[in-house]
Amino acid sequence: MKSMIKLISSAVFGVVLAGAAHAQDPVKIALVHGISGHAFEVFSKQTQTGFALGIEYATGGTNMVKGHPIEIIHKDTQFKPDVARAVLAEAYGDDEVLLAVGATSSGVTKGLLPIAEEYERILLIEPAVADSLTGPDSNRFVFKTSRNSSMDMQAQAIALNPDENLFVATLAEDYAFGRDGISAFKTALGDSGATIVTEEYIPQGTTDFTAATERMFNALKDKEGRKVILIYVAGGGDPMGKIQAMQPDRYGIEISTGGHILPVLPTYKRVPGMEGAIYYYYENPNNEINDWLVKIHQERFDGPPDFFTAGGMAAALAVVKALETADEWETESLIAAMEGMSWETPKGTMMFRPEDHQALQSMYHFKIRVDDNVDWAIPELVREITADEMNIPIGR
Repeated sequence: MKSMIKLISSAVFGVVLAGAAHAQDPVKIALVHGISGHAFEVFSKQTQTGFALGIEYATGGTNMVKGHPIEIIHKDTQFKPDVARAVLAEAYGDDEVLLAVGATSSGVTKGLLPIAEEYERILLIEPAVADSLTGPDSNRFVFKTSRNSSMDMQAQAIALNPDENLFVATLAEDYAFGRDGISAFKTALGDSGATIVTEEYIPQGTTDFTAATERMFNALKDKEGRKVILIYVAGGGDPMGKIQAMQPDRYGIEISTGGHILPVLPTYKRVPGMEGAIYYYYENPNNEINDWLVKIHQERFDGPPDFFTAGGMAAALAVVKALETADEWETESLIAAMEGMSWETPKGTMMFRPEDHQALQSMYHFKIRVDDNVDWAIPELVREITADEMNIPIGR
């Protein structure tokens, strides 16, 4: 009898040890971003920095959820659609990640949507922007913490205060981000009476805007009313500076554009007083999470957090809340937890809309202020534009 009791006790102890070991298995998350070979590399690096800080904040510095360490696996898309699809499939398959976060370029990210569906694993989109990423070609495994083009452009339209006296020429890059953005801007103008006089689409990487600018000047210069060139370009090339150098003011033409990352904001010093809308500027939100982010980022990186740092942090905070609230760590339980989920971020409250999994969130109306003691132009807050002020179309 004693030997049997000892045998049973040993077996139970073995089960307990096995359970304890299992409880320490990591939860694997892939960050799928381009980190080589493209001008957008800085966006990816900011996102990954923000994601790491978000995990730290959400877990109180332990980097653990429910006793499990969080393991981050980095995958470089090289900004190539075929490479991106391959590394995401590798993450879901060989690496057995629970979910993936990415990618950076909207065009590249669009090709990842069917991979998430094939593997029946969640793809959390951050920082890619295009509306189409939660559109008809998307699927129930895709969630999106990044803002979309409709948010950019509805906020931009609100900042422009459009009416029948407003005439606009638009300049955008010729891919999903640019075309979705201009489509959203036209929708945002709605029945305001404002007129789009021409739309110019340029290849990614364009550095010479002369021909497009002359066409916009010609379309606008004879209009009676307020005349604006709206720039919606994510890449470099300094379109605003080069258009400004062509003296649009001789025709009474203004320039308007959305906010940008800190390394680009010095170019905005050319347009003091310009108004537009921005996704994030570190001085604009007023909440505890943003206060923490600004303080820690300043201490560790000798500078404030940027656009996509806040986005990466918002994505991490969403992931941790989903892991904390899901009944099980499998796809269907995570989807159930995330649909309609609200959580706090450096931008305040976000919420995954159940219908298409787009995160609804605030934007910020700004007016450019120039301070000689600050390296960049300051997108000074005019007011917060809340999610309920924007009629964001449902994608799916």
